[in-house]
Amino acid sequence: MSPSSIDDTAAALLAQGYVAQRELATAAFLAMRLARPLFLEGEPGTGKTEIAKSLAALLAKPLVRLQCYEGLDLAGAAYEWNYARQMLEIKADASLKADDLFTERFVIPRALLRALQQPSVLLIDELDRADEPFEAFLLEVLGEFQITIPELGVVKAAEPPVVVITSNRTREIHDAVKRRCLYHWVDFPDAKRELEILRLRVPGAPEALAKQIVLFVQGLRKLDLYKLPGVAESIEWSRALLELNALQLDPETVQSTLGVLLKYQDDIAKVQGSEAARLLQQVANDLGQSSRG
Repeated sequence: MSPSSIDDTAAALLAQGYVAQRELATAAFLAMRLARPLFLEGEPGTGKTEIAKSLAALLAKPLVRLQCYEGLDLAGAAYEWNYARQMLEIKADASLKADDLFTERFVIPRALLRALQQPSVLLIDELDRADEPFEAFLLEVLGEFQITIPELGVVKAAEPPVVVITSNRTREIHDAVKRRCLYHWVDFPDAKRELEILRLRVPGAPEALAKQIVLFVQGLRKLDLYKLPGVAESIEWSRALLELNALQLDPETVQSTLGVLLKYQDDIAKVQGSEAARLLQQVANDLGQSSRG
C-alpha cells in the first residue's frame, strides 16, 4: 500500500533502512501518487539506487532493474524475439506463416517489458552510461507506460510501475526524458544525517567511532579527489573497522584501510601520511568542540 503522506513516506523509507531528507521523501511520495517517473541525479554513492530498492520493499513489489551500459539497445532493454524457438517451430511445421511466428509466446521480455507486465518498481540505473539514442526508446515507457511491438501492437501496463531513473551526470540527459519525470538532485548527506545512516546500517559500531568515521569522511569530501567516497563507502569502512576491532581512528588504522574508502591509487597517495594526519587532528578538534558545547 502506498504511503498516504510525505511523513508516512519518510517513515516507511526509514523502516527499510533509508534515511531520506524531506525533499527526497516529497519527491518519492509525489512520484507514487501522481504515477510519474522519479529522475534522481547526483554523485556516485549518494543513495540513488538504494531508494528504488527501499521503495520496492515498502510497497511489497518486485524490483525490476535495467542496468544501463554503452551499446544498450531495445533488444537488451525491452524485448527480443526467440528466433531459436521460431526456427524449431518452422522445422516442425513448414506450413507456419509469419503471423503464426510473431506472437506473444515467442517474445522474450527484458526489463522494460517485464515491468509493464506486472505491478513493480522499475529501476533504470545509470542512464548516463547508455548512448544518447537509447533515451528515445524510453519516451513511450516513461510517458504512457507502454511499449509498441510492431508485430503485436501496444503492450500497456494494467498498473503503472513506480519508475526510478538514476544518473551520475557523466553526460546530460535529454530534456525529453526529464520532462516526463519528477526531478531531484541527491547530494552527499551532511554529518548529522550520515551519522544517522551509520547508526541504522551498522548498529554494532560504537558511537564514538561512528562520529569519527563521519567527520573523517566529511573531511575527505572537501578534498580534490578523483572519486569522493560515498555513503556506501562510509558504511563499508564502518563494517571493516568493526571486523578489525577498532574502537577509534588512529593513523595506522586509517593508513591500512584507505582502500575501503578510496578506489583510485592517486587518491590514496594524496590522502596518505600528512593529509590523513591533518584530517584526524581536525576530527579530534571538532569532537572536542562538540563535547565542550
